[in-house]
Amino acid sequence: MYYSYILKLSNNTCYSGFSEDLKQRILEHNSGKVTATKKYLPATLLFYAAFTSKKKALDFEKYLKSSSGFAFRNKRLI
Repeated sequence: MYYSYILKLSNNTCYSGFSEDLKQRILEHNSGKVTATKKYLPATLLFYAAFTSKKKALDFEKYLKSSSGFAFRNKRLI
């Protein structure tokens, strides 16, 4: 499985990402191994979507990082 996910960071911002192993990736974020999020720990999982296709998961991550994706996140998830 492939995952697109959204984390809520300690400064109340969100981070969108992609992973093949979601549990491991969350552990990496919370142990400070991910440069983009290490200053804003702890990170909590806000949302994830599972896909059987890597391309679909990456496309959805790209969507989440677009202005339409921000609107979706703010209206439906937060």
